Amino acid sequence: MAKKKEENISNLPQDILAKLQETKNALLKEEQKQAEEKQARELFERKEREKNLTFEELLERHGDKGNKY
Repeated sequence: MAKKKEENISNLPQDILAKLQETKNALLKEEQKQAEEKQARELFERKEREKNLTFEELLERHGDKGNKY
């Protein structure tokens, strides 16, 4: 009795079940890929916005407390 593996409770044939699992895995990978692309795109856009800041905006953000010497 302990030797028995977990039986498949589903009424679906094994080949259909395997195809569904493969499709699920493919969709999860695609979703992860899209999330990574979105994160990279947001990072790039943030860097571009920071690059295009005016001198006045930089002073507002960081203040006038520079100490070159």
